[in-house]
Amino acid sequence: MYLRDPYYIAPDGDVGHQAFAVIREAIRKEGMVAVGKVVFTSREHIIALETRDKGMLGVTLRYPYEVRKQADYFEEIADEKVPKDMLDLAIHIVNTKRGDFNPEHFEDEYEDALKELIEKKAKGERIEAPTPTRSNVVNLMDALRASIKAEGKNEGRKAKTSAQRPTKKAARSTGRQKKAS
Repeated sequence: MYLRDPYYIAPDGDVGHQAFAVIREAIRKEGMVAVGKVVFTSREHIIALETRDKGMLGVTLRYPYEVRKQADYFEEIADEKVPKDMLDLAIHIVNTKRGDFNPEHFEDEYEDALKELIEKKAKGERIEAPTPTRSNVVNLMDALRASIKAEGKNEGRKAKTSAQRPTKKAARSTGRQKKAS
């Protein structure tokens, strides 16, 4: 709830190397995370520092007043009795989607589509609004079953397309490159 943005922290110039190394090694030896304050663009932030190889990772933290109370959002959620067959089917779907986290498998589809639109506009091509598609799911159980059927049909296609996936995308904005992933 309190984590915001990660940054790689490295010393700036020859003068700070020894002080940086002393702080880094003290944190590493004690197995701790240091918490301090830093100023970015004329605003003070809380930052947590942890060691990473020769450097450190700094993660800015939210102040308590910036964190909303979950009760404000969850209080009105009804206590639902979950039917066993629906739960079993949902667990089956979750297990078929299980895998290790690999950030390279995620793409910013919105940004890619936006870039494509900008390129079309720059070339003077006509841009048409997409036709919205709506799915009126009336019965969750039917939707879960349809999901399993669709998964079975896509198994053959998935094996072929994963080998064709490009290995690296073009660089993003410099602001994103400075943040750790």
